[in-house]
Amino acid sequence: MQIAGQPKPLWTNADFLEQFQRVDFAELAKSIQTKTRDEVEAALGKTSRDLEDFKALLSPAAAPFLEEMAKLARSATQRRFGNCVSLYIPLYLSNECLNACVYCGFRKENKFPRKTLTQAEVEAEIAVIKQGGFEHLLLVTGDLSRKRGLAYLRQALDWVRPHFAQLSLEVQPMETEDYAALMAQGLNGVMLYQETYGPRYRDFHLAGSKKDMAYRLQGPDRLGRAGIHRIGLGVLLGLEDWRADSWMLALHLAHLKRHYWQTKYSISFPRLRPAQGALEPPHPVGDRELAQLICAYRLWDENLDLSLSTRESPAFRDGVARLGITNMSAGSKTEPGGYAQGGQELEQFAVHDNRSPQAVAQALAGLGLEAVFKDWEPYYNG
Repeated sequence: MQIAGQPKPLWTNADFLEQFQRVDFAELAKSIQTKTRDEVEAALGKTSRDLEDFKALLSPAAAPFLEEMAKLARSATQRRFGNCVSLYIPLYLSNECLNACVYCGFRKENKFPRKTLTQAEVEAEIAVIKQGGFEHLLLVTGDLSRKRGLAYLRQALDWVRPHFAQLSLEVQPMETEDYAALMAQGLNGVMLYQETYGPRYRDFHLAGSKKDMAYRLQGPDRLGRAGIHRIGLGVLLGLEDWRADSWMLALHLAHLKRHYWQTKYSISFPRLRPAQGALEPPHPVGDRELAQLICAYRLWDENLDLSLSTRESPAFRDGVARLGITNMSAGSKTEPGGYAQGGQELEQFAVHDNRSPQAVAQALAGLGLEAVFKDWEPYYNG
């Protein structure tokens, strides 16, 4: 029963959109900014931390405690994951896109040749990728529209499934039945990044399906109802206040874990990178701030997979590898045909870590970490 004059409860049985609408982003940002040193110390002293503790760990007041946070995060990561870091590689199937996202090289306004790989071209990409030893593949496209995108992705899964142990997608949001159909063809995970939970969402997404913020917010719930094995979440760091965006992401994750507890979850940390025709970051995130964010997530949830892409520099990736990161991309090309054809098409963003997969694995070994190219084997009937 709701008592008159009291705020509505944050937790409900509805999908996340209702919870999102109960949070004032500006007030949230202010509440994080006003966290105190005492609250940070209290959060660091706990063995189990809630979302209010997470606010403290994100706050400016936590910045002087970064070394202590790093030590605790490293210990928590070793306790749960050992010294292993899983490596994956993205395969960009298409740079065609109906969206107008102001930060992305694939935005429809960019007048460059568009490319969607054929089966022969995908097989050529696979031949190069397999030389790196990869078993975890992330398939990426722009927004191809629901009908065309689903048909093409079903084909693509048939092309790549015999060659890899784990298959994930990073594509436009779909309906629950679409995800279920793709799962039946061997799909293991879906990465669906909100980009930002802030009030300027529509300023960054000017046209296309991605302009519909509510539909995107509800996407992970549709994934959960489909029973997907793994859901990956993230915000594009630099669009809005990174602290408030990251806390909203944690709230979103907490909702999903309450309702779809059998699913495995991961968080990624993409920072805005240079891209053709893209904007400069309105809210830049520095290296120390990103390190603080990684540690804060690890201290909030020891079981959470944390992923870092080749958007980041080799030095930064090596520096934070032991603090909480459990998954890394390596050897990435962000244009269709980039592995076999040498990057003749439009990139989604500029890669910063250009090391080969073997060089990344060697760097991890030098840090006392083991690069894992395959950590599970799917089972198919028949």
